[in-house]
Order: sequence, then structure tokens, then C-alpha cells
Amino acid sequence: MVTELISRQDRQRARELIESYGLVFEERFNNLFGIFVDGKLAATAARDGNILKMVAIRAEFQNGPLLGELVTEVLRIGYLAGQESFFVFTSPTNEASFQALNFVPLVRHPRITLLEYGQGLARYLELHRDLVRPGDNGAVVVNCNPFTLGHRYLIEQAAAQVATLYVFVAREDRSLFPFKVRLRLVREGVYDLTNVVVLDSSHYAVSSVTFPAYFLKAEDEAESLQMEIDLLLFGRRIAPHFQVDRRFFGSEPYCRTTRLYNEAMIRMLPPLGIKPVLIGRQMLGEEVISAFRVREAIRREAFETVRRLVPQSTLDYILSDEARPLRERMKAHTRRH
Repeated sequence: MVTELISRQDRQRARELIESYGLVFEERFNNLFGIFVDGKLAATAARDGNILKMVAIRAEFQNGPLLGELVTEVLRIGYLAGQESFFVFTSPTNEASFQALNFVPLVRHPRITLLEYGQGLARYLELHRDLVRPGDNGAVVVNCNPFTLGHRYLIEQAAAQVATLYVFVAREDRSLFPFKVRLRLVREGVYDLTNVVVLDSSHYAVSSVTFPAYFLKAEDEAESLQMEIDLLLFGRRIAPHFQVDRRFFGSEPYCRTTRLYNEAMIRMLPPLGIKPVLIGRQMLGEEVISAFRVREAIRREAFETVRRLVPQSTLDYILSDEARPLRERMKAHTRRH
């Protein structure tokens, strides 16, 4: 019988089981489950949003039904929480075990396989089939926290080079500006560019925030692997559907993670049939226009600075009553720091 592990003692038992296989116990999860056999924890697994992780089963039970029982309970609780599809990252040697439970491989990497339960990617692609346009198409993947004149410049420059430019807005709702707001501001900010199509990335831009690294030893290794999985998913599944053969991105003078991601695109996309195209960042004075500068100006209530960095539609939102709670949270953050 699958039990949710709530007590400190049971969670410590799960940690010991997970770590006995050389894995790392991650504190971030929604639910932690276990199966006890004769009073001993025999198997454990966790749910983090729509991700199944920290799966560990004692050797003597690995050929039995415990994995199926754990997965069934994780999916049941996940569906009750509103999730529609689920993902698991696992080693290639464990891929077949999850396929037997109706998980479908999305990306195979020499070190890890990403599988999905629920046919979410197939539904996502079918939902957007009417937006597929023939021709020389490109793509941009953005977060836009919030949408700035720098984002507008990147999209304008990219759109001028292709028949259709698909702008995928990362759904991961871990930014100060909520996803629905970010998506809306991008659409409002490029409404006049007739060959630009703005899309929700859904769950198919692998976020470093949600990428589980419990099976890796080094943080930088996790960062690199997350980028590679993300690019393989884009290059093998997303780009072919939308007939994309170019991916545009802005230069990055400051953020190490973004710079490493740019380098990964330059390395990995050409073998996948996609040309990486670097576009220089737009400047205001001697500094690049960035969402970070906008957020800092909002915290200081320097709205004249904000006005110079964002389109009118973004400015209207920032100054609106709708955004008042957001402005207050950002000011409070400034006071704490």
C-alpha cells in the first residue's frame, strides 16, 4: 500500500533509501510517497508539480509491482492537483520500466531520457497545427519578465529575416511577472508585426527550476544537462512541427547562465538542422536594455527610467491598478534588501 510520507522519521527513511543509491534527496516536492514491506521502507517516489522524481526501490523489490503502485498514486494525486500530463527524467537503463507504465520518450540523451505520461506534447502540437505556416521560419524563446524594448528589437530583427517567426513564451510561473501577464505583454508588444506568431511554450521549455538534479553529483553538471535536454526537445520535437530552421537569440554580456545557454545553442542546434543566429542587444546609452534594469527601476519607483526601457503597452500595465500588488511586492523586496 502506498503511503504519503509526512512524519520527520518517514522522510528521513526516504532520504536514507534515496541516498543509498548515490542519489541526492531534494527538499522541493509537493508529495513524498513510500511503500513499506514488513515495516521497512521498500520504495519511495516524489511529485514536484508535474514531475515524478526521487524514485528509489530496494534491490530485492525492483522486479515486482512497487514501481507501478508508486507511479499510479503519484498520477492520481497529480490529477487531483490539476496536472494534465507528467514527466520523468531517468537513466536510459530505466527507460523500459517507465515505458511499460505508458510513459512515452520525448528526448533521449546519452545520459538521461525524458519521458511523458498523458500525450501532452502530441496535444500541444495538434492544438497549434493551424498556426503552422510553410516557408523559411524562425523561432525565439523568451521569458520577458517583463517585455522590454530590447525584446521588441530582438523580435523585429529576427522577423525581418524569416517568413514566419514563432515567439515561444516560457510558461514556467516563477518570475515576478505572472505568465499570463508576460504572454499578454508580448502579444501586445508585437501586434503590428504581421509575420510574428506568439505561443505559450506550455511545459516544453525545460526550466532549470524544474529540472530534477537528484541523480547528478555536481550543480554545474545539472545546469549543462538541463540545457542540452531543453535544446534536444526543441530541435527534435518542436522545431520540425513548426518548420523552423533558425533560432534567434540575443547576446548576453552579464548573465552567466544565459551566456552558457547561448553557447549550447551554437554547439547543439546545427546538427539538428537549425541555424543559431546571434543578434546584438539593443542599447540605451552605454548599457543594454534588459528586464533586470526595468525591475530595478520599478523597485526604486523610477518610472521615467521604465518609460525609456519598455513599450507603451508594458508601461501601461506597470502603472495600472492591476499591477499595484506587483509593484508593492517589488518595493517590499527592496526594503528587505
